[in-house]
This record gives sequence, C-alpha cells and structure tokens, in this order.
Amino acid sequence: MKESVQLAERWSLDHDGSPLPARVPGCVHVDLLAAGLIPDPCVGLNETEVAWVGRRAWTYTRELAPGETAAERHERTDLVFDGLDTAAVITLDGYELGRTRNMHRRHRFDVTGRHGPLHVAFTSAYEEAAAVRALTGERPNAYPEPFQYIRRMACGFGWDWGPTLVTAGIWRPVRLEHWSTARLAAVRPLVTVRDGLGRVEVRVDVERTERGADRRLEVRAAVGGVQARAAVDGTGAVLTLQVPGPRLWWPRGYGEQPLYDLEVTLVDQAAASAETPAGGRPLDSWTRRIGFRDVTLDRSPDEHGTAFTFVVNGLPVFARGVNWIPDDVFPSRVTPERYRTRLRQAADAGVDLVRIWGGGIYEDDAFYDLCDELGLMVWQDFLFACAAYPEEQPLRGEVEAEARDNVVRLMPHPSLVLWNGNNENLWGFRDWDWEPGLRSDSWGGGYYLDLLPRVVAELDPTRPYTAGSPWSGSWDHHPNDPAHGTHHSWEVWNRRDCTGYRDSVPRFVAEFGWQAPPALATLRRALPGERLAPDSPGMLHHQKAEDGNGKLNRGVARHFAPPGDDFDRWHYLTQVVQARAVAAGIEHWRSHWPVCAGTVVWQLNDCWPVSSWSAVDGDGRLKPLYHELRRVYADRLLTLQPGADGDTDHPVLALVNQSAAPWHTAVSLRRLRADGTVLLEQVLDGLTVPARQVSRRTVPGDLVPDAPSAKEFLVADADGLRALYFPVADKDFAYPAPRYDVVVRAPVGPTGPAGARDGAGGGGGSVEVVVTAHTLVRDLLLRADRLGPDAVCDSGLRTLLPGETIRMRVSNAVDTGANAVRSAFSSVEPA
Repeated sequence: MKESVQLAERWSLDHDGSPLPARVPGCVHVDLLAAGLIPDPCVGLNETEVAWVGRRAWTYTRELAPGETAAERHERTDLVFDGLDTAAVITLDGYELGRTRNMHRRHRFDVTGRHGPLHVAFTSAYEEAAAVRALTGERPNAYPEPFQYIRRMACGFGWDWGPTLVTAGIWRPVRLEHWSTARLAAVRPLVTVRDGLGRVEVRVDVERTERGADRRLEVRAAVGGVQARAAVDGTGAVLTLQVPGPRLWWPRGYGEQPLYDLEVTLVDQAAASAETPAGGRPLDSWTRRIGFRDVTLDRSPDEHGTAFTFVVNGLPVFARGVNWIPDDVFPSRVTPERYRTRLRQAADAGVDLVRIWGGGIYEDDAFYDLCDELGLMVWQDFLFACAAYPEEQPLRGEVEAEARDNVVRLMPHPSLVLWNGNNENLWGFRDWDWEPGLRSDSWGGGYYLDLLPRVVAELDPTRPYTAGSPWSGSWDHHPNDPAHGTHHSWEVWNRRDCTGYRDSVPRFVAEFGWQAPPALATLRRALPGERLAPDSPGMLHHQKAEDGNGKLNRGVARHFAPPGDDFDRWHYLTQVVQARAVAAGIEHWRSHWPVCAGTVVWQLNDCWPVSSWSAVDGDGRLKPLYHELRRVYADRLLTLQPGADGDTDHPVLALVNQSAAPWHTAVSLRRLRADGTVLLEQVLDGLTVPARQVSRRTVPGDLVPDAPSAKEFLVADADGLRALYFPVADKDFAYPAPRYDVVVRAPVGPTGPAGARDGAGGGGGSVEVVVTAHTLVRDLLLRADRLGPDAVCDSGLRTLLPGETIRMRVSNAVDTGANAVRSAFSSVEPA
C-alpha cells in the first residue's frame, strides 16, 4: 500500500548565509517575523519597511536521509509539493529535480534512491514576472504591480484593501510518497441525481511503475452501501455506482447537508491469494465526502433580459452571498479552526453562498469541507482579476495545468456550484481602455471563452461555468449590463449616494459594497501610539482605496452633519453608513425576486487591519454591517422602499419570504412624529406570502409621512420584524436629543454570543444590557470593544421608539460597570 510521510520538520531558511528555522508550510515573512528580523508588516507603517523581502531570492533546505528515499519496501518514491510560492528550482544532492513557476498547482518529482541536501531555491516573484513580461510584452492592469505575469496570489502585490507583501515559500504541505506497481494519479467523481436515483461515475487515472506496466489492476469503489469494480485499461478506468433514494444535499436554509463517504481502492489483481479473499493486493486508496444534489444555472432570456438564477435540486434559489478574499496576508497561517470561525460567522449571518474571488487563491481543502458541512454554496473563480493576461507561453501551459489540477481537486465537493472564468477582465477589456492599446495582443479572452470552459466540460461537466463576473453571457450585450447575467455595482460607492442602489434591478449582483474602518480595538492594536484621525499617517496607510477617505466622507456628508475633528463620531457614522448602504441594496434587490436572483456583498473578510468593505475586520471583529447582514439575509424580511424612480410620496411595503412555509402575518403600519406621537395607525391583517415569494404593495396614502415637515416617519412591524421609512436625510430630520436608560445585569441563560473574535478568550465578564428609550433613538450601537479588546455584543444597530426596551448580551468584557457600558453607546444625534 502507498505510504505517505509528511516533511514538515527540519527545514531551514538561508538568511545572508545563516540558517534560520523554517516553518513548513509557511513563508519567508513568517520565518523572519518569528526570528525577530522584521517587524510585523501589518502594524503601523511597517509594510514599507519589509518591501525588500519580496525582491530577494530565498532558499529552503532540508536533509533527506538515505532511509527516507530508499526503495527497500517500494519501487518508487516521489517528492510531492502541494504548493510552492512561486518560481523555484528544486535540487537534491546537486541534481536538479525540476523548476516551478505556479503557486496554484501541485508538483511531483521522482526521488527514488536519492538522498542528500534538498534545496528549494526561490527567485523573487518580481524577477520572474519581469522575465515573463520580457517574453510576452506589456499588458494593462488596474494596479501598478506585475501580478498578471506570474501565477501566484495576485492580491499579494497589493489591492485596494490589501498590502503589498510579496511572499515566497513552501506554503502548502510537502511529503514523500512511497509506492509500488501503480498509484491513483487522479480520481474524478461525477455526481448526479435524477428521479430519486443518485449516480456516481468515478473516472480514475492510474500511474504505473516500469515493473507494474503489465500487471492486472482493478479499481473498486463504494458509496452509500453500493459497490462497483472495474479493470484498469492501461492507465484508466471508469466505474458507475447507482445509489437508490439518496438524501439530497441542500444549501443552508433549504434542507440538510447529508454527506456520503466515497471510497476508491486500486488493487493488484495479479497478487490475489488465499490470504486476500476479496482478491488482490491494495496498492492505493482515495476517500472523499460527496453529496447528492443537482445544480444548474438558469440563463434563459425573458422580458427583463437574461436570467442568472441558481437552481438546486429543481428549486430556484435567491443567493444570499458574500465575496471571500484570502483571510490572511500570509495564507499559510490560516488554520482549519480559523476557516470554521469565519465560515460559521457567514452561515450565522444568513449567508448561503461564498464567492472565492479571482485575485486570491484556491483555498485549502478544509475550506470546502466546511462549506459542505454548513450548506454554503461555493462560487469558485479561476484566478484572474482586474488585468489583461498574456496567453503565450510559459503562462498558457501553467494556466491549463493549474485549472486541471484544481478542477480535479475540488470537484468532489457538493458545495461547489459554479466555476467562473475571471473577475472583471471581460468588463475591463471593453470599458477600461484596454482594447485600443492591446491591438492584436492576447489579453485572456482565450482563457475565459475557450480554454477554461473546455477544461470544465471535459473534467467536471456536472457544474455550470460562466466566463466571468460581470458577464452578460455574450458580446451581444455590454459585459456589465444589469439586465443580462451578473452585474458589479460600483458606481454607487465610487460616485453616488447609497440610495442609488434602488435605481435598477440587476439580474444578479455579484459585487457591491461600501467601506468603513475596522473596530477601534483593531485600530489601536494596528496603530499603537498613534493619535487616531481619519487622515493620521497610520489611518491613511491602512486605507488602500483610491480616494477612499474622500468617498467615506462624502457618504457621511450626504446624510449627517460633518463630525469635525471628533474621530469617535466619524468612526461611528462611517460604520452606520456602511451598514445602511449594503442594507439598502439588499432590501431593494430581494424585494424584486425573482427578477433579481442574488446579491454577493463585497466583502465578508479582511486579510489585515484596514478600512475596507468587509463585515468582519482584519482582527476578526464584527462591524455593524455584519449584524445588518443577519437582518437583511434572514429568511423573512420586512422592508419599506421608495416608490418607482425614488417616489417618496408612494412608498412600497415588501414582505420577502424565502422560507419553505407560507408566511401568514399581520403588518402594523404607524405614521409617527419625531417625538413619538402616533398620527395614524393601520393594521394590514390576514396577509399571506407563499413560500419563496415576495409580496409588494403600495403604502396607503394617508400613512405616508409628510416629507416637507421633516418631522414624520413610517414604521412597519410584523412578527418581531421592523422596517423604517424616513422620507428625508438624517441631517434634515427633526431628531430629538436621544434619551435612554441603561441597566447592566448579570446574564440569564447561556453566554457568549456568536461571532467571537479569532482567538478571543472567555475570561472576561458576561452581562445583559437593558436599554429603555424615552425618545426616538436611531441606530443605537453598543461598541463592545470599548469594554475590552475581546468583548463581543450580540446586537448591532437598533432603533427604538419612545418607551421601548431592548436587551443585549455582551461577553468577554473587561469593564462591565454601568458608566463604562453607557459610554460605549453611540446613536444618531440632531444635526
């Protein structure tokens, strides 16, 4: 049987002629940081101080002893790297095993009988990119760094939310594999389900040794109590297993996520004997969890344009999504536990789809395993983003090998529902002045419209493929046409007020978002000793977006009185605007299901402490946006929207029911004055919203607030859900000075709200906070990190009417005194 031996120990990194202990998997930055040779690049302005690391060559060394590679028990020993970052020469005892130039694929070298010093010598990614650019010629991109000339994590070269930290290293596991006769080179399970019958077509590729070339081999497979076997014809075999009545895998919120173990074994039939009653000697095995589900993409034309709707097990789904970027600037530091924390946060926020964005990485297997368990659909980009990519060699061969490697690796996961060719490159070709300058030069179109769909059709025909995001489906329409296919809505953040999201109903919104700074505790850790201000040196360094602060400030100014030099107020208002902006888009688009079939917020997470579009900041702390996602992504949503074309005189009440059961409810509509006086109340009784549907109705005219007075607003309540409608901007509304009482009590029942920060301990206090309002209190926020760096509150922005009481739970607080808790609150104030 094949044996695997992990090579995680005894590595060293050469640093100016001196060896340093090296962590494998890891990267150069992590080793230098552990040795105290560089400062933390995520703190202060240190990023610029360590820029030299990415421009140097680095060598990892480990001794391979004779016993590690000797062929005593096996015919063959392979050295297998699951990930090398990026351009490297691998030598063993002076013999060159091979060269690599792709972070995103696996590499295998025959080292049978060889031993001695093993060297993995990395060239600077900048040097490799320059060499490729010299061969292919210049290509445009959206950022100044040369990421399109090298197959590595593009965002490591810097992005509008990420630092420029160009890594090198053995970033994924490395091992020795000892085997004889033959091994399983690839296993591809094509899983389908039709009419209650699950079908698993297992396609197997086999590699043989020289002595095993003529051996009679058999492949056996088992799943769900069903078994099959097939003879290996040369180097391949195909088995089909039919499982009657399998339990279906569903996205979160639509059903359960049953998983089945699929076991594949390669057997040497020529070695059959009395001691092996089943016949043959096992040579290699492969086990993965699979799920039975059917996924298609409805892209049919209709009166609104061209649809883009996920259909799972025959049921059309409104996708409640988030975009995912690498969770750390150094991906090797992301553990399975960290994946679980972040993906659990996504699921707890009502998310059912995670898009892995094309400027990052194909994530570790642990990521997809957790998505399988949690019912999180995965939209997987191929790794191209925001640039024209040369299609000449040496890149073209690497791109195809990378695609084949990762399609085969990831296709067993039932959570994977879509392959996407690229991020914004088709759009960029048409709109970002690339096309005229390129003339006849290649730019990546051949990848997205030819190579990648062919690879997917050959290897994984059970899943849909789309050429890009955004993409309208063909060049017959603009690539980012909201009426056709996927749409990226960035004009609102870049140039307009967040209310602009309501101006259109795209078929599927694959990117949109609004920025806000991270939590105050995160800023204090990342910018130690700095007097915080929006334009302080550290704040500006940790704001990577073009005119990011200008857009933040304009977003605040459209709704609130300027906060002046009050950083705490600026911090609160920018987070409020972020939460409101994203909510405005999601509420509007969800209310137009099924024309709009999904929203994918940019973005769930961060890779370092930065002002960005994330809902969870770089230290793992939850922004108010996160709690707002929990509200607007819930199965049932109550929302009040302006009428067509922003008509404030004819607002619309929408009841969104994404649950599996009809929603029988009554809606209380109240027209109120700013002081809480009820001017008119009406109950809409006996309402029913069928399962997976939306009900929209115009608010009766006498309930519509008088906008010119700037003193009236509308409240809708149903089954504990609330929607608010203010016809004027906050700065124009006659808010009273907020008055409320705060009482701190010992907690009742279990403590520890979901969403605890990464690594946060449980040693702090846990309390219940009771707030009673005496006036209208708009967007009250308890900023728990003021009570301790690990403190977490289970509530985000809350609006209270006079006389109302709410309860919040705070865990891991250091200071739970009434005065401290009271001072941690902020709310909207009169202009």
